[in-house]
Amino acid sequence: MGAQQVSGGERGAPGKSASRAGRDLPAAIAVGVGLGAVILVALLTVRELFIGVVAVAVAISTYELASALKRGAGIRVALVPVLVGGQAALWLAWPLGRAGVLGAFVVTMLVCLLWRLRDGADGYLRDVTASVFTVAYVAVFASFAVMLVVPEDGVFRVLAFLIGVVLSDTGGYVAGVLLGKHPMAPTISPKKSWEGFAGSMVAGMVGGALTVGVLLDGQWWQGVLFGAAIVVTATAGDLVESLIKRDLGIKDMGTLLPGHGGLMDRMDSLLPSAVVSWLLLHLFVPA
Repeated sequence: MGAQQVSGGERGAPGKSASRAGRDLPAAIAVGVGLGAVILVALLTVRELFIGVVAVAVAISTYELASALKRGAGIRVALVPVLVGGQAALWLAWPLGRAGVLGAFVVTMLVCLLWRLRDGADGYLRDVTASVFTVAYVAVFASFAVMLVVPEDGVFRVLAFLIGVVLSDTGGYVAGVLLGKHPMAPTISPKKSWEGFAGSMVAGMVGGALTVGVLLDGQWWQGVLFGAAIVVTATAGDLVESLIKRDLGIKDMGTLLPGHGGLMDRMDSLLPSAVVSWLLLHLFVPA
């Protein structure tokens, strides 16, 4: 769900939505709607199902990131400990909260240090560092989405988080396509423009004021700050992953989702935004 803040210099010919958006737009919309429907069904039926949805997404994204690191730079992530430890962090987040996540993370770090011993000294520090980074970047960040759903009003907290990211993406895409002229980070993601970022910010702040105010009975100004923070983290998350892919010399993390690339390519803006959403909602609307 990375924001597509398309600059004018990146537009294609009229009528070619894929070139203007930088992706196959109809396929991207279909996949986005499908993923959203799965999440909504989980949230609106049995809340615990949401953990299962996140767990599956984290497992796939972890595998994609580990595979990308290997094919792009020859880095060997300790995949078994990282997958198991990541799942432990997620499932312990519901009953134990931050203590469960931290405990699972540090144990996973220890296992990664030991797991890599068998392959010798060559590349040891590089591989262990990448393993720890992978579990932190994907699973630990995602565990904050799980912690969002734990309180009685957790469904609304998750919806506020997801709506914020979607509005950031949509506002950035529309403003970027229509008005984008000034590249935001041309050496990292040439399609992003400052006009697109402004569109994301307007949509995000309005959406935040509505979701925090209506769904969570918070103050409107808290919602504005929440929405602005989500836009910043969603955009930053997209830029960070773009930089990782440029460093590895790859276009996408995977090929699972038509029009999107890999699932990890859609998680880039969600992961850091989950952390900030939990922190701000924990502060603004105590459970």
